[in-house]
Amino acid sequence: GWGDAVAAAAAALQAGGLVAVPTDTVYGVACLAQDSAAVRSIYSLKGRNGAKPLAICLGDVERLYRYCHVNVPDELLRDLLPGPVTLVLERSEELNKDLNPFTSLVGVRIPDHPFMRDLARACPGPLALTSANISSQGSTLTVLEFQDLWPQLSLVIDGGPIGDIQSPECRLGSTVVDLSVSGKFSIIRPGCALTPTVEILKKKYGLIPESS
Repeated sequence: GWGDAVAAAAAALQAGGLVAVPTDTVYGVACLAQDSAAVRSIYSLKGRNGAKPLAICLGDVERLYRYCHVNVPDELLRDLLPGPVTLVLERSEELNKDLNPFTSLVGVRIPDHPFMRDLARACPGPLALTSANISSQGSTLTVLEFQDLWPQLSLVIDGGPIGDIQSPECRLGSTVVDLSVSGKFSIIRPGCALTPTVEILKKKYGLIPESS
């Protein structure tokens, strides 16, 4: 059952494997963020440009403080997380130097998906998480849509279809927002939760949009 799937996925990740996982937005591929060889494997799986950063995934807001320098109120984090939002913050020294070595920032995801949160809690450090597709191809809402990647994965967790597979909006992925500059925010990717995210940042917390 559920516990067995979490345990099997955690074991595969701790053995250095790549695991396909359902999230609250699209299917993802995860590895241990602190495992440099596994991080390289994710880039080669996706044919991804090495200068494109990977997000980290955690199970709970409290754990974010270990891997990031946070300059927004804790309440703001909890208003947006868990949810379909990636918050970009200043990274801490705790994070693997080989993960996104070209930037001092890191995107953090806490998906509003019980399997992902249980899996993240079952692993010793953060997961590196990216969408389950070849770079530049569309994101995926069922496991069959990325079956070309299966041979290179240690495990595929089938959580069923995510959202409405007919709806283009469901394939947008998370809204990515940079909160690394105090008092400001900038939208890096509009994603699927743009309007409610901007509403919270502006109206509730008075953050100012940075002109892009």
